[in-house]
Amino acid sequence: MKHFLLPALALSVVLLHGCAMVPGQRMSERALTQGGGSAESGHVKLVQITADTLASAQAGAANEEVAPELLSYQPQPYRIGPGDSLYITVWDHPELTSPAGTQQQTAANGRVVRPDGTVFYPYVGTIKAAGMTIEELRDAIGTKLASFVEKPQVDVSVIGYGSQRVTLRGAFTKTDPQMITDVPLTLGQALGSAGINTDLADLSDLVLTRDGRDYHINLNASGRSPTQAHGMYLKPGDALYLPYNESREVYVLGEVIRPQAITFKTTGLNLTQVIGRAGGVNPVTADAKAIYVIRGVANLQQEPATVFHLNGRSPAAFALADNFVMRPGDVVFVGTSGVTEWNRVLSQLLPLSGIVGNAALTNQRLGN
Repeated sequence: MKHFLLPALALSVVLLHGCAMVPGQRMSERALTQGGGSAESGHVKLVQITADTLASAQAGAANEEVAPELLSYQPQPYRIGPGDSLYITVWDHPELTSPAGTQQQTAANGRVVRPDGTVFYPYVGTIKAAGMTIEELRDAIGTKLASFVEKPQVDVSVIGYGSQRVTLRGAFTKTDPQMITDVPLTLGQALGSAGINTDLADLSDLVLTRDGRDYHINLNASGRSPTQAHGMYLKPGDALYLPYNESREVYVLGEVIRPQAITFKTTGLNLTQVIGRAGGVNPVTADAKAIYVIRGVANLQQEPATVFHLNGRSPAAFALADNFVMRPGDVVFVGTSGVTEWNRVLSQLLPLSGIVGNAALTNQRLGN
């Protein structure tokens, strides 16, 4: 009986230990340290998290800038368009300035530019106002009135804007179109007026569509230098889309207290924060030397995934983790300690040893 059980038990240990070592749970330190801290194997690139690798990543993030053509755009003088309401003043001639009566509100005496871009004015007739600046329309009306009024003093102001706008969609508090007026509108002003739903918005990927082209702006990064993105001017016809963060997550697996998916709102989330939100590394079952971040799994056909390794027992581990910035789709995995693996093997061996023992006993009884 003893001679039968011991070889079977030894073989079971070997087999079950191989099953317990699921690929990805334990990675070879030798492979991780080959080639100056990184190694490539098929579709996976292994990289140690060190001060040098973090410096390279931070340099790449610092180079993330807003497109130069967006920053260089300067608003042109406002041009009148269909739907605008104009208030035309002819000094010393109230009958022309306020034909509805001076007791009426200013809007009652306004003149709306027709859909075809024209507007009617006494003694001037129908004039094509769309496309003109305020100064150009003022001069055109003054020139025509000169035949009827001696040295007319004309002023034109826009009291209602309805032709040029910026549209907004997505995770804004208010998505009403914002009008472009004679006072230039900046991105920061538009975002402030619309309001951002910070619980639902993905601040790392604001999309500005201009002249048929999409520009991606990281609001979280630009917040460190507000004059870059927030101070740039918007153009009539621009469209802003702020995506929701529901599909952008970081996944925490393995030996942590609460494995979970963490919603990714900004680009400022680091590895320490991710592990902290998951309740921290399990002090009983985890191997602090086996903390991995798997990145780029979705694009294996185009480029290899990168597996970053952090030795959590290193004195510099906390500093390195604080400076390791997460990306949407990253998978954080904490491996098991050797004792934990052995205990799990034993927990699987106990019922198996009973089955083997019963089989041997039955075989012995049948032989007798």
